[in-house]
Amino acid sequence: MTPLLSVRDLHVGFGRDPAAHEIVRGVSFELAAGETLAIVGESGSGKSVTALSINRLVDFGGGRITRGAVDLRLADGTVIDLANAQEHQLTKIRGGEIGMIFQEPMTSLNPVLTIGAQIEESFRLHRGLTGRQATAAAKDALDRVRIPDAARRLKYSPHQLSGGMLQRVMIATALSCNPRLLIADEPTTALDVTVQAQIMALLAELKRETDMAMIFITHDIGLVAGIADKVMVMQAGEAVEQGALNAVLDTPRHPYTRHLLSAVPHFEAGRAARTDYRRPETPTEGSAAGPALHVEGLTVRFPVTGGLLRRRTGNVHAVDGVDFDLMPGETLAIVGESGSGKSTTARAILGLVQPTRGAFSANTNTPHGRGRPSVQMVFQNPYASLNPRLRVDSILAEPVIAAGGRISPETTARMTMLLERVGLPLDSLQRYPHEFSGGQRQRLCIARALMLNPSVVVLDEAVSALDVSVQAKVLELLVDLQKEFGLAYLFVSHDMAVVERIAHRIAVLYAGQIVEIGDARSVLSAPRHSYTRQLIAAVPSIERRHETFALDLRQVPSLIRPLGFEPEQAEWQSFGADHRARVEG
Repeated sequence: MTPLLSVRDLHVGFGRDPAAHEIVRGVSFELAAGETLAIVGESGSGKSVTALSINRLVDFGGGRITRGAVDLRLADGTVIDLANAQEHQLTKIRGGEIGMIFQEPMTSLNPVLTIGAQIEESFRLHRGLTGRQATAAAKDALDRVRIPDAARRLKYSPHQLSGGMLQRVMIATALSCNPRLLIADEPTTALDVTVQAQIMALLAELKRETDMAMIFITHDIGLVAGIADKVMVMQAGEAVEQGALNAVLDTPRHPYTRHLLSAVPHFEAGRAARTDYRRPETPTEGSAAGPALHVEGLTVRFPVTGGLLRRRTGNVHAVDGVDFDLMPGETLAIVGESGSGKSTTARAILGLVQPTRGAFSANTNTPHGRGRPSVQMVFQNPYASLNPRLRVDSILAEPVIAAGGRISPETTARMTMLLERVGLPLDSLQRYPHEFSGGQRQRLCIARALMLNPSVVVLDEAVSALDVSVQAKVLELLVDLQKEFGLAYLFVSHDMAVVERIAHRIAVLYAGQIVEIGDARSVLSAPRHSYTRQLIAAVPSIERRHETFALDLRQVPSLIRPLGFEPEQAEWQSFGADHRARVEG
């Protein structure tokens, strides 16, 4: 049987002389209809360049196919070599025959167009829908990927949605025309485990219904274990190993494949939780033994307007009555779905979002020194959070200058010390961000956050964009720095395997409210709230490769409430000294 896609001896280069600067060298594989190929490897291995070369999108990034063939069998049975196809041919194939889900949704969506306009464009171009038909189809597309209030979200601009929501919009757009081949480049990186499981279930269902072939690019081998038929491992632009899924996972032949498998964080239902910290029996706020961060009744609401006069008709209850204490030297992980209020909680504590009400205070009277500045943040994307025009010495000096200080010999000495502590060479001070890898940039972000010797560091998905081996090293670094400086971490994440390895305590957020909180080992091994159990059941892993995720067709609850609405007072039930959950009714 003729394969749907056949890639033979693919070479791709960049620059004025692409043949002399090849990023992909000699990659070959075949893909049949209804088959899924997972391409795995670390950043810089060439997996994304390989994917972009299939539909020639690499041409727009300065790349060129220097050698090889990419044969695609069309619906009418004819075969076209995409490596040598004309642009007018490729325009018809992109979107219609080959769908593409990109890794970074914020740079893949037009910031000046509404979400609805961008999805409707796909239906107009490839399915001929117009007007209300296109709008209805766009709403159905958002419903398929479990975006709440889909009709209202169509009118949103990209900046009004969270990273996870934007990724779902990208997936909805790619699937809108039911392509025969779907290329998914890290499509679930920004998604929490439950939505990730639903997206994987949706992709598997579409594959069964339409016989769609799929190329799934990822660094999370545990994720593809449940959906892939074949695996291709890439390193330094070459395919070093490929074969059937079980053969590659169970008996890897290449040392690099074995290295990748050993670096994957395995979720162990609380058995791998940290035991290097014990909470004081009776912490007192404001004392040296008191919490580094005290949050009480934190509430954040955003206005909803409507009508000709744009009057306020209700509120989005993004965060509703969140309470917790974070002790010095302790890590509290906040987990939950995209849109549950995790990042909004963190941003409110940092003053980046104005709380509607509630109180929070950082304790500077800690055992590791008095008068320390309170809270600093490490953001999710190390590429976007460093100014590309500044050298590292200026980047590290920014928080000092912003706090009213000046660059002194003591400041320079702290820069040098922190670079050494985060494992970067001293000549880094004179370099620019583009001269570092993703993992090194995140280490720079950590060093910048520590310049003012804070008592609390907020880490908002700080390792989710990193390769598994780099991720493991950064997590080790965070643990070492916490012990050395007595730092308290507020760790926002959707990756339960990572949370298990860094958290002492876990708070589970659902629809803006904490539904379960307590000791990490207790929460992960014996979850008491149904939503926590749902989160844990959705964690992908190599061990669960034979399990299939069922598609959940329940509607996601809306966070929009009418003016004056206040939630009922929650009832809590305790399960041990440090574990409690909301009573469900």
